[in-house]
Order: sequence, then C-alpha cells, then structure tokens
Amino acid sequence: MSFIRSLLIWTVVVLAVALAAQVLLPDPGLVLMRYGGSDYTTTIPRAIAVGLAIFAAAWLLVRLIAAPGVALRRRRERAERARLGAALEDMHIGRWDRAERSLATIDDPDTLAIARIHAARAAAARGEPVVAQQHVDALASTHPTLRAVALAELALAHGRANDALVALDAPSAQPLPPRGLALRAQSLAELGRYDEAYGMLGALRKADAVPAADLPRLESRWARGALLSAADGNALAAHWDAMPAALRRDPTIVAAYAERAAALNWDDAAARAIEQSLDANWDDSLAGLYGRLSIGRLDERASRIERWLADHPGSPGLLLSRARLQYAHGDWLGAEGTLHDAIEHGAGAEAWELLGHGYSANGDESRARIAYANALRTSRGDGVLDLTPDSRVSRRLDPLRDPRAGTRLQ
Repeated sequence: MSFIRSLLIWTVVVLAVALAAQVLLPDPGLVLMRYGGSDYTTTIPRAIAVGLAIFAAAWLLVRLIAAPGVALRRRRERAERARLGAALEDMHIGRWDRAERSLATIDDPDTLAIARIHAARAAAARGEPVVAQQHVDALASTHPTLRAVALAELALAHGRANDALVALDAPSAQPLPPRGLALRAQSLAELGRYDEAYGMLGALRKADAVPAADLPRLESRWARGALLSAADGNALAAHWDAMPAALRRDPTIVAAYAERAAALNWDDAAARAIEQSLDANWDDSLAGLYGRLSIGRLDERASRIERWLADHPGSPGLLLSRARLQYAHGDWLGAEGTLHDAIEHGAGAEAWELLGHGYSANGDESRARIAYANALRTSRGDGVLDLTPDSRVSRRLDPLRDPRAGTRLQ
C-alpha cells in the first residue's frame, strides 16, 4: 500500500511542476542536449519534468528490487516480536523453562539485550544460577551497564551482596543508571556499610531511583545502622552531626545514638541525647531506654525521672526506668511497687520479667515463678496469674504448666 501511495505522489509532483512551469513562465527557455552526434532540444520546464520523472522511476525501481528483502525482514521482525511477547507472557505465569528457550533463540539486535536479561531471570527462577550467569555474560561487550545491573539483581537474590557490589563498581558499567544506584545502595546496606548507603541518598533522590515515599524509611534505617556500626566515638559524632535536625529528633535515631554512645562509654553524650529528645518531644520508648542503659549517673537520672513523672505519671516506659534505678540503688521494695504501677499502666511482659528477676534475687522463688509465667502469658495475650503465693496458685504453677494449653512453660 505504501509503495502505490509513493508512486502516485511522485507522479502528481512531476505533473504539477511541469504544468506550473508552462503556465507561470512566459518564456520557457531552451535546453540543448547533444549526445552521440545528435541534438535534442526542449524547454526548461520539460527538462525539469523529465529529470524528476527519471529520478522517480529510478527510485521506484530500487524499491521494487528491494521489496522482497524488506518484506522478509519485516516478517522476521514481527515473528521476533511475537516470540518475545509470548516468552514474556510465559515468564509472567511461571513457565520458566519454555520462556528461557524462546528468549535464548531471539537474535534481533533491537531486542537481543532484553531477551538475554529475561532469559537469565527465567534460568534463575528455575534454580540454574550458572545458566543465568551465561545469559548475562553474553552482554559483556555490547551492553556492559545492563549486564552489571542484571548481575547485581541475580547476586542480591541469592544473598551475595559483595558480588553485586563488584559488578556495579566495574568501570565499564559507569555511570550507573537509576536502577544500578538503587541496587548499589541496597548492596552496601546488606553488607553493613550503612554510612556509605546513607551517603547515596542524594544520588537516589536526584535520579528518582526509589519511590519518594520510601526515601524517609531508607534514610531512617540507614542512619540508624550507621550510628550503631560507628567504629569509634569520632565516627559516631561525625555521623550524628551530619544528620539533618529532623532526623536527630526521630526517637529511633536518638535511641541508636544513645545505645552506641553508651557502648563506647560516652555516658554523658548518651544521657544528654535522650534527655534533650524527651524534653522536646515525649516518646515512651526513649523513656524506657533511659533507665535501661548502663551509663551510671544514677542520682542524676533518678532525679530527672521524678521530674518527668510529674508531667507523665502514666508512662509505662518511665515507670520501668524508675524501677530499674530504684533496684540499682538497692531499694527493692520501691522498685516492686513501681513495677506494679507500670503493669497497671500497660508495661506488660518486660515489667513482669523484671519482677521475676527481683523476686528471684531476693529469694522469693514462688513469686518469681509466677512473675516469669505472667511475662510469657502477657507476651502471648493470655490472662495473668495471681501473685499471692497460696496453695491454690502453687498447685497451678507446679510443675509450671499452662492451664489453657497443658504444656510446660520454658
């Protein structure tokens, strides 16, 4: 159809040029051609028309000669596209073996790379990582960046984050596309190199490599990991100072900083971070961590907890911290009463476990067993047992059987 349309267009163009020249030119001029001892004369419009006709005829002749080859090529391309579509459909519904066979036979240069990538995914899906590697390696010379991304995906799928990082850091794969940047950050995080993953957030945001809704979660996770994995106090302080103010107000980030600072014996820094965060924005989990950290400063922390309790009397985390510090001061009776208050305010299994520790340390094994049993029952959502160590309760707890399921509690 396109061939006939082209023929008609050229014919109309030639006739229009000749007609326009005859009408518009008062003196059509004279063209003299001498060839082989003969002279040929004509007007300029007719010469132009003849030239265009010769050009159109030559063009049409070339098209006629090339038409069979063009038709065969187009037919082959349609067949390749149909085969690719069928193979991708097989991939989608899980026919891995058939999809791989179809994709491996595609040799169209325009679809070869994507066919090899999906063939590798099909091979990996049916448990053939070596075959998948072979499919991907076929792209080494023609599509190095695409190969690097595919290798990284396959490596991460099998828990080989270091291999993924090696593939993505290859010089031939640079610069990395958005998908490559996302995979590199994921590899760094899985290797525990959270500080480097955190440093890639700007590149990820600029390249739209991950959904914008996921960036805050990744930022918080990697920032927390970078703090917890800081090698020394200087690295910890550098990570903390480099974080935006909004992130330093996140309770999970503050907790990570305080825990690592305490582990590095930066007691004042750990306590100060939690105190400043709680003074600005109250968080019950941080209040519980304040008493759980082994950072000394018992009197200072106890005094601050009493001031906070005036504003947050029902905070279970704060009550647990108070009980911990009371016990550390040797005031078991005060700690026992505070733990009962914490339980009434929803402290749950942690408070019962602390009660068990306290009773056990003070020789009250009967109540200790009950408290430990209640810690387990609370964590499972069951009702708690009475702490009064009478004969009825003792019979229920000995030999520590769950009255509902009849199984021994560990």
